[in-house]
Amino acid sequence: MTRAVRTLPLHGSREPMSYFHPRQELPERLEFDSPAILSMTDFRQVSALTCEPGASIEWALLRMKEAGVRLLLVTDTRDAVLGLITTTDILGERPVKLQQELQVRFSDILVQDVMTPWQRLEFLAMADVMRATVADIVLTLKRVGRKHALVIDENPCDGHTAIRGVFSATQLARQLGEPVDPLPVASTFAEMKAVLSD
Repeated sequence: MTRAVRTLPLHGSREPMSYFHPRQELPERLEFDSPAILSMTDFRQVSALTCEPGASIEWALLRMKEAGVRLLLVTDTRDAVLGLITTTDILGERPVKLQQELQVRFSDILVQDVMTPWQRLEFLAMADVMRATVADIVLTLKRVGRKHALVIDENPCDGHTAIRGVFSATQLARQLGEPVDPLPVASTFAEMKAVLSD
């Protein structure tokens, strides 16, 4: 039997309203042996935050603070990733040196002046991440001395490699309930647990 087609009722609104945003629900607590994917911000579920290379670092810093992140992808008008910028880039020595050398204000320095260009970026592969634990990611961040790790994957829309997500030391520390940055380099899961129990 065929269902009768019907008109749905329309509704008004008594006040202006917001709209839904993509949101990824990461677990609040993780263990070192938890799957790494449970701590990755996945850009298929959460929109990547971006800025243009010609934006001021002051604006980029404000964007990060408002969003509660410490990294922006630097993109062009075609969404090609030109590099990335972090709070460390903005609040580090390079902007201070540029201010002195060029005799400019902090607000005059552009993202392109201090960002890490795409040629210098290194990535984790999604296939490796799917087999990794949280401990593997923490150790990797420590070994390379970074607070973030970008993850690449094949984009099913066009078959090209694209940035799929990011790991953040801050996010990992929040989920583990333990500091991640100050950890000395440990080569095994047991060594890492021993460090945390001190």
